[in-house]
Amino acid sequence: MSELDPGAVFAAVAGQTHPGLRRLENQDNFIITDLAEAGNLVLRPQAADGAAVGATVTLNASGVLLLVADGMGGAAGGKLASGLACSFILAALHESWTAETVRTERRFAQRLRAAVEKANRRIHEHARRNPECAGMGTTATVAGVLRGTVYVAQVGDSRAYLVRGGRATQLTRDQSLVQQMIDAGALTPEEAERSAHGNLILQALGVEPAVAVELTSQELRRGDVIVLCSDGLHRVVRAEEIANAVARLAEPEAVCAELVALANDRGGPDNVTIVIARVDGAGLDAPQPSDDVSHRPLALADDD
Repeated sequence: MSELDPGAVFAAVAGQTHPGLRRLENQDNFIITDLAEAGNLVLRPQAADGAAVGATVTLNASGVLLLVADGMGGAAGGKLASGLACSFILAALHESWTAETVRTERRFAQRLRAAVEKANRRIHEHARRNPECAGMGTTATVAGVLRGTVYVAQVGDSRAYLVRGGRATQLTRDQSLVQQMIDAGALTPEEAERSAHGNLILQALGVEPAVAVELTSQELRRGDVIVLCSDGLHRVVRAEEIANAVARLAEPEAVCAELVALANDRGGPDNVTIVIARVDGAGLDAPQPSDDVSHRPLALADDD
């Protein structure tokens, strides 16, 4: 890849969603797209067969968007909410970022957070105007990759991991009741895995007029793999199993397919969705033992 452009950064990307074995409807959604003004890449779920979809994209000054949304709200509400989240966030970024004259990394992160906040307002307003949609909402784990950094905007309990050196590190923090109890010392992580409250989240897009978006960032290294997933995966498949699949399988589509199959082999209790981006290219530094990979909140003022 680097022979094409010595300073380039590339990502092999893929996504897959499946209803699981116990749900009548799939209310998860995902989108993978570049953020160029005339976007060359848009990957969405394949409704016909649920198979993984993939491509290779150059990471340039426009950036790439990766998004997983897990809808909730009964009937068609959850499916609608997750679909609206994908559409609204992408539309907001295209409107704000393509018109941006100062394309700094911090401005990109600010635009990413603002797009999620705007999507929340629009979904909430849609539910207000349509009583049959009352109470609908969706998680949103939104990763924007610009040059050599990934920024993640988080609402709910879908997750983002970074796999490096055979280890999967969670970049996000679940906005859930059990995570709150873990933080308070009322539950151990092992007890949380068995908790009956595992599906209770503290906020979601569209439920309230305003939402607190947590923004994190992580510098990328050559060979890193970004993994976004809904709780239909991470509640039955451990982080080390995700890392193992990434290490064994070169193609992101194959990783998606194996992990979705593993979740279903374990009962498929929920819709399961996964998005993967494997980054490479001479424009990225090689990983070093001293690198810090962790959950790293990013403080950012609105006018940065």
